[in-house]
Amino acid sequence: MPPDPTTPRAGRAGDPPLVSVIIPAYNAAAYIGGALASVFAQTFEDYEVIVVNDGSPDTPALERALAPYDGRIVYVEQENRGPSGARNTAIGVARGRYVALLDSDDEWLPEYLAEQVRMFEAEPRLDMVYADAELFGDSSLAGKTFMEGAPSRGPVTFESLLRYESSIITSGTVARKQALVEAGLFDEAFVRCEDFDLWLRLAHRGGRISYQRRVLARHRAHAESLAADAIRMVEAQVGVLEKSLRLLPLTAAQRELIERQLLNCSAQIDLERGKRHFAAGEYGPAAQALRRANDFYRSRKLRLVLWALRAAPGVLSSVARARRKFSGRRAASGAR
Repeated sequence: MPPDPTTPRAGRAGDPPLVSVIIPAYNAAAYIGGALASVFAQTFEDYEVIVVNDGSPDTPALERALAPYDGRIVYVEQENRGPSGARNTAIGVARGRYVALLDSDDEWLPEYLAEQVRMFEAEPRLDMVYADAELFGDSSLAGKTFMEGAPSRGPVTFESLLRYESSIITSGTVARKQALVEAGLFDEAFVRCEDFDLWLRLAHRGGRISYQRRVLARHRAHAESLAADAIRMVEAQVGVLEKSLRLLPLTAAQRELIERQLLNCSAQIDLERGKRHFAAGEYGPAAQALRRANDFYRSRKLRLVLWALRAAPGVLSSVARARRKFSGRRAASGAR
């Protein structure tokens, strides 16, 4: 029989739960109700829920959204320290052996915690597990899954994380609390890619990470998300990689891989800037940025675009507008 969703399930006082669910909240009033509803719909019951109000400017609305869950959540308020600081605060008060990370605008399917905990039971030496997630919300990728665009292949290692062969969605992650503490928790200097930084440190020190391809979560894409700005996201990756070069004891091969990925990041930034210049009709700066990007990519497609920018930028712009218009119509047709 499914649990009664109106019954508190955070465990009795003095009886620590197995899992601590951690939800940082900043401008989260519009979405956090859905996140919490998905938690309290879990088939697994041995958990507590910790919501950290990270100095949110929408606190009155946030607290109204939390009111239906009064008595069933641990509510912590703090001055704004960013998502890393909010998660670190929650980990500090968490009583569970495992911490399950959930962003305030994401959701879990009912079997999420049961299936993630089952992985730990099957392999007790694991430090962290993650699952796939369906993308939903304001995005052309809605309906696809995270691993369709960023598949995980083979064992999760420091090197596979650097090569983006193991891409981890934070809201699909459950970890041993002690493993995160020993890895140094989240770096509060990072507002973006703070999770990537922690996964790298965890893997570098020998942490065991595994995954399942089953879709167990739902990840919201929307314009207000910190991940929505592609250039800032890649710039944050650069910061993480440079930190790894400075602070981690690396082999020559690991150092070479990071340096290669820094070049990759630089090319990604130039490619995105080239697209933005082109969309604004700034064909000269677009060509310069795309040429720098192609010094890394060596792409035939980019060479053709660069040729068209020199020969007939207006025609290329018209073709691009037509393609966007056609794609928009096709998406609208699919939505119906």
